[in-house]
Amino acid sequence: MSGPVTLLILGAGSRGQTYADYVRSHPAEGVVVAVAEPDPVRRAAFAERHGLLPERVFTDWQGALAQSKLADVAVIATQDADHVAPVEQAAALGYHLLLEKPMAPDEDGCRRIVAAAEQHGVMLGVCHVLRYTAYTQALKAVLNAGTIGEIVSVEHLEPVGYWHQAHSFVRGHWRNAEESSPMLLAKSCHDLDWLRYIVGLPCQRVSSFGSLKHFRREAQPPGAADRCLDCPPGVEMACPYSAKRYYLGQLEAGNTGWPLNVITSDLTLGGVTAALRDGPYGRCVYACDNDVVDHQVANFEFAGGVTASFTMTAFTRARARETRIFGTRGELHGDSQKLEVYDFLTGETSVLDTAVASDGSILSGHGGGDDGLMAAFLEAVQRDDPSLILSGPQETLESHLMVFAAERARETGQVVDVTPAS
Repeated sequence: MSGPVTLLILGAGSRGQTYADYVRSHPAEGVVVAVAEPDPVRRAAFAERHGLLPERVFTDWQGALAQSKLADVAVIATQDADHVAPVEQAAALGYHLLLEKPMAPDEDGCRRIVAAAEQHGVMLGVCHVLRYTAYTQALKAVLNAGTIGEIVSVEHLEPVGYWHQAHSFVRGHWRNAEESSPMLLAKSCHDLDWLRYIVGLPCQRVSSFGSLKHFRREAQPPGAADRCLDCPPGVEMACPYSAKRYYLGQLEAGNTGWPLNVITSDLTLGGVTAALRDGPYGRCVYACDNDVVDHQVANFEFAGGVTASFTMTAFTRARARETRIFGTRGELHGDSQKLEVYDFLTGETSVLDTAVASDGSILSGHGGGDDGLMAAFLEAVQRDDPSLILSGPQETLESHLMVFAAERARETGQVVDVTPAS
């Protein structure tokens, strides 16, 4: 292909804007030529930012895909439950597909997405950005070199963070499994996919436990109001989840990006205050319609007897994901930036710093993973080489099936076999 890859953005929310801004900063690699976004303020701001012609700006994905093919790639960043239909329609039009995770909220939807890409011969990359970080690639290099021998077992922690849980999974879009998807899928499919990538073997069996322990009406402090702006000062000041303190504090600190730009497009004191007064993000965390878990553990058995344990919990400070990998010749500890490798033979510990100061969160571009994903996917399209995509259809489907098996295990209290990807 000559010239930059052209992109149609379906959904100009936080993730859609992130991928569009990458090509805005790397114009030799790609260019946004069209957008579909239902929110009028967000749509207009996006169109202006990327200099789009009025006839290339649509109110919904249906309108954009009712046209003849507008671009090389369709970036699908709609809500979780609204992925399958635009994927199928875009694939039929010949678009290569960059799909925000999770693929879909259920197994059938995930399989339909893979089938659509394969049927129409288009590339499909899923935005499992953690595969693309410098840290992950350095860790893979250590494992591939045999430095710690064969992997025997893995411990992996995702510290979601108390404020992130409150924002996204109690007050926000992913609070309710029926409206979006289970917590393990919405937040931690990144991590299960990452475990599959690191171990390098198919997963066979899963057990899991977890619940919604804290963010419930029963835990609401005496005297608390159902909206933070109405809460008595004595109660509000003692609550670590106060929307008033958190969001107004973000504004005062000058952070007008994510997550503040999710609650309102009016990033003034009056605009943020109005959003807290009337919108979902001003609700007491103990008086929302959330039902997703706030903590969960899962155990995985991979082919060859390799085991992994995973912990996802809301009740942490904001910090990096942490991993311990135990091998036949050594032990590795990683914190999403540094790798410490202990060699059984020499008794020595070596340290590798990947030099990406990051907690692996959205705020840090997932430790460089956002940029790494875009660079790899655009190069794959440019060269017509899907091998450059680290998060392709079949292995991504496999890691989603791990999530669904873990949810069945949690709900039934049983050890569950993972359904084969094909």
